[in-house]
Amino acid sequence: MKRYILNTLFALSLFALSSCDEFLDVNSNPNSPIGDNLPLSAKLPGALVSVANQETLQLNQIGSFWGGYWGTNNEGINQFFDLKTYNGQNIRSQREGIPVWENGFNNILYFRLIQEEAEENGQLFYAGTSKIMQGMLFLRLVDMYNNIPFDDAAQGSELINPKYEPGNVVYQKSIDLISAGIDDVKASGVIPQNHGDVLFNGDKVLWAKFGNTLKLRALIRQSEKADAGYISSEIQKISAEGSGFLSAGETAAVNPGYLNSNGKMNPFWASYYRDVQGNTTANYQNIRPTNYLLSQLESKNDPRLERLYVAVDGSYKGVVFGNSEAGNPDFERNATSAFRGPNENGGQATGIFHALNQSSVILSDFESLFLQAEAAHRGWVSQDVALLYNQAIAQSFSYTKVPAAALSSYLDQESVAITSGPNRLERIIEQKWLALNSVSSIEAWNDFRRLGIPNYPRTAASGVTGIPLRLMYPETERGTNNEEVVAQGNDEMLTAKIWWMP
Repeated sequence: MKRYILNTLFALSLFALSSCDEFLDVNSNPNSPIGDNLPLSAKLPGALVSVANQETLQLNQIGSFWGGYWGTNNEGINQFFDLKTYNGQNIRSQREGIPVWENGFNNILYFRLIQEEAEENGQLFYAGTSKIMQGMLFLRLVDMYNNIPFDDAAQGSELINPKYEPGNVVYQKSIDLISAGIDDVKASGVIPQNHGDVLFNGDKVLWAKFGNTLKLRALIRQSEKADAGYISSEIQKISAEGSGFLSAGETAAVNPGYLNSNGKMNPFWASYYRDVQGNTTANYQNIRPTNYLLSQLESKNDPRLERLYVAVDGSYKGVVFGNSEAGNPDFERNATSAFRGPNENGGQATGIFHALNQSSVILSDFESLFLQAEAAHRGWVSQDVALLYNQAIAQSFSYTKVPAAALSSYLDQESVAITSGPNRLERIIEQKWLALNSVSSIEAWNDFRRLGIPNYPRTAASGVTGIPLRLMYPETERGTNNEEVVAQGNDEMLTAKIWWMP
């Protein structure tokens, strides 16, 4: 009965594609639920697309506002009001909030069902990839809420009051789950040609590297709080496994075959740049870079600046996060710098907008390289810090379409060179912050909560103090599992910390 209920929910909820060829059919849609009885080769891409959508839209948006990158112009003063005012009560609302919890656990359910079916049929590749993705999703939810269900999670109607576990325990179990997934993927046989893997195209080595990089991210996250012996032990396990981490040119990005059709475009492009008819979206018209972000790019003569944004009368103009001076004409739409994309760049890809069918990034090669640079700086791995740092910046330049010839002079600057900075860790995180801008912004907010770097301004909204440290448990959970929610103690967004925060 449990399996029937879960599979019914899966069929009704999953964003699925049976193959890239089928996606090209006008009746296929990667962003709409379908109820077909699908094989694992169709369920895997659907689940991967669903995760990519949450990463690039929902989580990236939260991180972009709370990570110091985005604000809104005067015309957009009423957009994203809850994010700009740190309104945790509204963000957790069942009707008008941001369903991070619901989407996260739905995605875990999708992969749990794939895992169960794969294990029944002895299909280790699907079992392993599902375990890796579940581990990533559990880690994400801890980062947003702290204590969450793990053993009791995704059990359907048989367990509607799942028991919460401490965030640090969930972290350890998630890392173990990813390790088990890597083992399964490596032990799987020949991958079928119609595998449906829209992340790594059936490449088992890349899946192992991705899993190791997720584990490294989790270990770096707890660098200020966890037991050093545990971290050392886990690093040794990664080394013994032998696949290494994602390197230059090995970005974890999903692409099911996006098209210039409603519901089939790259969702980030369709939300923040242009619609099917080529019209600019409301987000494009009203989201603007913060003055702080522009000042950091300009102070370092960063060539990514002109690739990312449109100049206004020869200079770049930002906004104040929180709209404290909404009546000031300096912050009107036409007086501030919009994103630069192909339409503003002679038809050529630039910045974060390359094409309507660009891949959706889950974990970039430059983030992986920055993680490795920090691990090397901390003495966790025996790699060259400067080499990894320089490679990370190079890959960020490549992603934003900065000519390779500009790299050397940029790296030679005293404000950029890893060898000239008084604090190597601060320099690594500063450059990581610049690279993550609007690509994986949630990771910038995570680094800020961990290290306080860079010290970008809080909201300027009237009467708001502090900075968000987490999300509040949602109303959907309070309505069905309130006893567990209450048992977690302080649920205030501005004061309750995630376990790994100092």
